[in-house]
Amino acid sequence: MNRYEALVATGELRPDPEQAAAAEHLSKLQRALHKAAAPAGLLARFKARKKAPGPRGAYIWGGVGRGKSMLMDLFHQTLDIPGKRRIHFHAFMIEVHALLNEERKKESGDPIPPVAATLARGLQCLAFDEMVVNNSADAMIMSRLFTRLIVDEGVTVVTTSNRAPRELYKDGLNREHFLPFIALIETELDVMTLNGPTDYRLARLGGMPTWHTPLGEDATEATRQAFYRLTDYPPEDADHVPSEEIDVGGGRLLHVPKSLKGVGVFSFKRLCAEARGAADYLAIARTFHTVIIVGIPKLGPENRNEAARFVTLIDALYEHRVKLIAAADAEPELLYQSGTGRFEFERTVSRLNEMQSAQYMALGHGED
Repeated sequence: MNRYEALVATGELRPDPEQAAAAEHLSKLQRALHKAAAPAGLLARFKARKKAPGPRGAYIWGGVGRGKSMLMDLFHQTLDIPGKRRIHFHAFMIEVHALLNEERKKESGDPIPPVAATLARGLQCLAFDEMVVNNSADAMIMSRLFTRLIVDEGVTVVTTSNRAPRELYKDGLNREHFLPFIALIETELDVMTLNGPTDYRLARLGGMPTWHTPLGEDATEATRQAFYRLTDYPPEDADHVPSEEIDVGGGRLLHVPKSLKGVGVFSFKRLCAEARGAADYLAIARTFHTVIIVGIPKLGPENRNEAARFVTLIDALYEHRVKLIAAADAEPELLYQSGTGRFEFERTVSRLNEMQSAQYMALGHGED
C-alpha cells in the first residue's frame, strides 16, 4: 500500500477510489500471507497434519488499462514469501494439460489430484494476470483443479481479468461444466471491480500514432516502442520478451513471438500468408486486447488470398474491439489500390481508420 500511495503522491497514478480500495485489500492479503508463512504459522500447519486453508484470495476485474496489472506487479514484487508464483493464465493451463497427459500415461485413476498436488508443492500464493477462458479443454477441468488447489491444497489464488466472473467462458461449449468454477470464485475469492475513469494503457501510448508507414526501420521501431510502453517491459531486455502458444482450436497451437500483458506481436506473414481461418483470428481477438502487426505489404490480385485473410483478421479484431498497432507499406486507403477484391476491401479501409480513432481506442476489449 505504501508503494501505491507513493505513486499517487508523485503523480504517476491518478487518485482512483476503486484502485485505492483494491490496493488496500491486496495489502491486507499480503500481511495475512506473511503471517501464514512465518515459522509459527508453518509449525501450526505441520502439527495439524493437514493443509490449513490459505488466506482468502482475490479476483480483480475491470476494463483494459485500469491498473490491474500494475496492482498485481506491486503485490507480487512486495510479497515477501518464498512460496509465491506469478504466471500468465494461458501458460499455466498449457502446463496443467502437459502434467495431466503425463499422469494419464500412468493409468492410475483420476489425474487431477496428483497434478494439483504437484502444482501446489511449496506454493503458498499463485498469481495470474488476465484470466481468460476460451476453450472447452480448460473449461472442463477448471472447477475440479482449482477446488483441489484452493480448498484441499490451501493455495491462495490472486488473479486479474477483463471480465466479471459470470462473464467468463460466456456462450462457451458445454458451459454448464464450467459453472461450478464461477461458484468457486464467488465462494473462495474476494471479487473486486476496477473500472475507474483513467485508462493507463492509452496514457502510456501518449497520443502516438498507431498506424506506421512506410515499412522500414522507423516503422518497426515505432511498434517496438509501443510494445514497451503498453507492457512496461524494459527495452534493455528485448532479447528475452516472453512468447506464447495459444490454442486456436482443433488441437492446433499458434506461436506468438512476443506476448505480454494482453499484447501480442505478429508478422503479417505469420497471420495471413499461412493457411488460417476465422477460428484462428477469433482466438487471437479473444486472447489479446492489443495486437501489433508488422510487415503489412501492399495488396492486390497477386496476393489475393493473403488479402482475403487480412480482411477476416481485421473483422475479428474490430468486432472484439482489439486495439491495432501496425507497420504497413501504405496508409489504409492505399493498401489495396486495384484489382479483384478492391471493392470488398473498402469496408476494411473504413474499419482500419476507425480503429485509429480516440473513440475506438477508449472502448474496452470485447465491448459492444
